[in-house]
Amino acid sequence: MLESSLDILAGVISGIIIGIVVSAPMGPVGVLIIQRTLNKGRWFGFITGVGAAISDMIYAMICCLCMSLVLPFLEDHKVALQAIGSLLLFIFGIYTYRSRPNTKLPHKQNNKNQKGTLVQNGVTGFLLTFSNPVIVFLFVMLYAHFGFVTNNTLKLGFEFLGVMIGALGWWLGLTYLISKVRKKFDEARIWRLNRTIGIIVMVVSLMSLFFTITGKTLY
Repeated sequence: MLESSLDILAGVISGIIIGIVVSAPMGPVGVLIIQRTLNKGRWFGFITGVGAAISDMIYAMICCLCMSLVLPFLEDHKVALQAIGSLLLFIFGIYTYRSRPNTKLPHKQNNKNQKGTLVQNGVTGFLLTFSNPVIVFLFVMLYAHFGFVTNNTLKLGFEFLGVMIGALGWWLGLTYLISKVRKKFDEARIWRLNRTIGIIVMVVSLMSLFFTITGKTLY
């Protein structure tokens, strides 16, 4: 019983990490959320992030469904796939480190009529994220890295709960931070944030590769 509970807890932790890694890089969606937080307020930015997170969850489930069809193969080659996933995660870290959004952040606007409703902001966040199916490849990489796909329905449910917690927690924390330092937040800081995230991802991927090769685990 204890072993099963620890296994579920490990799955939740993996899901939270996946949710953060998928959400954290400042691409078009991230920049849009920052823009709305600066121009419209924290909750408009956060709800846009909620829309993005829902889109990510749909892709996460589609990806998991496809990978579950080849679950025996994944289990037979678990170590090799985790090693490959770690290397791909390192490459993703390099990409994130070198990414510098060239979308200019606008000045704060005071016209409340241009805000739209919270639902409208959430829907546009969803559509912008859903229009980028490349996210599937990132999920495949992370699933292989963490051995995420399983035939244990209960554990899988908690893993997906972790993904949502990680994504929403990231957007909640980021929009809160931006709302507090909004006068000092600019494009250069987005670039530095990307570089910081990239370094963290690269370090974690190298640690995971080391633990995979030595037969240990990160958690």
